[in-house]
Amino acid sequence: MSIRRTTTTRRALTAVTVTAALALALTGCGDDGGEGPRSEGSNPPSAPVSPSAPEDKGEPQQQDTAAGENVDPNVKLAEARGQAGVTLVVNQVQRDSGGFVTVQAEIKNEGTTLVNPAQWAGTESVIVRQNLSSVGGATLVDKVGKKRYYVLRDTDGRCLCTTKIRPLQPGTSTAVFMQFPAPPSTTTEVDFSLPTFATTSLKISG
Repeated sequence: MSIRRTTTTRRALTAVTVTAALALALTGCGDDGGEGPRSEGSNPPSAPVSPSAPEDKGEPQQQDTAAGENVDPNVKLAEARGQAGVTLVVNQVQRDSGGFVTVQAEIKNEGTTLVNPAQWAGTESVIVRQNLSSVGGATLVDKVGKKRYYVLRDTDGRCLCTTKIRPLQPGTSTAVFMQFPAPPSTTTEVDFSLPTFATTSLKISG
């Protein structure tokens, strides 16, 4: 019985202590204190912090590829030669009302060896870490405006581009896309670059 009474007493004391602390906190929050000076060492009362929501395990992952539905793969606006017999054929360069430019292309392995897409992500650590086997290393250069544009990314560092590209066997190809901030409307031509490929000139439509 003594143990049970001791436990009950401790719980009661704990409850009193917590209640007193909450009362002091509420008193501090209720004090407008608008006219009085605030001491240098004090901090404004913090708003209650809501517990963080559990991670949504069911959230869909970023698509591996996102070639546009209206892109004609037979259209060839430009071509850039890469290493080991790989070519990049640009099918569409479209300026959208949202303030960005989307480049749709197809990468073909016309060589005789397996091609690893890892280098196409570039060398920027955030892009490489968050976008494995992507075309996140692509850039557009407005030579008239003297400005370089990088692939857009979200707040988590994921690029608005094709990711998780599988190694290309000889004779195979993959559709890719990249979205960039749009240059000024007066800019109708830009230079496009992707690591391991030659630079090519693109005309922007729309």
